Amino acid sequence: MGQTPADLMQFVTHIRARLHSSGTRQILGITGAPGTGKSTFARSLADALGIKRSVVVPMDGFHLANKIIKGTPLRDRKGAIDTFDVGGYVSLLQRLRARDEPTVYVPSYRRGLEEPIAASIAVPHAIDLVITEGNYLLSTAPGWDRIRSLVDEIWFIDTARELRVERLIERHVAFGMTREAATAWATGPDEANARYIESTRYRADRQISGT
Repeated sequence: MGQTPADLMQFVTHIRARLHSSGTRQILGITGAPGTGKSTFARSLADALGIKRSVVVPMDGFHLANKIIKGTPLRDRKGAIDTFDVGGYVSLLQRLRARDEPTVYVPSYRRGLEEPIAASIAVPHAIDLVITEGNYLLSTAPGWDRIRSLVDEIWFIDTARELRVERLIERHVAFGMTREAATAWATGPDEANARYIESTRYRADRQISGT
């Protein structure tokens, strides 16, 4: 049985214990299919730990820009594993692990604009915990398979398909799609990605039942 994000304090206690026992920066990965609530859970965990100690780094900041994928088959599969700059993401994790710079600047992703925004998140040297969240942290595909060794733990959030799809449709509509287009995308490309991501869950350190 998984655990629910509602049991937030047990996760906070676990992370605090890791920070205390290790004495070094910890990098925690949060993964799961689209619509599982990864971003919400990551933010809630960071807030509970305290903003001076932790920061959230989204993998979505490494989406390939629309200029790159426009006019290619990738445009119709935006969000698939090959529409991200895995080399850039791995390099970022290496820098965050090394912790030898005063500040590392990280890209974020702007929904609505649907583009990555460079250097929009600061990770100061003093940060003890980096929470990175994204879809493909447990993938064994070339390049992606390097992530596991750079992250201390990876947690997989599992949310019922009906709830995931409903959330995705509402999100797509909120950012400009018609409901028909939103439904087609949520049950098409998003669901294809979800099936792939769920096939990697066995590699997670912890599985959490989403709500």
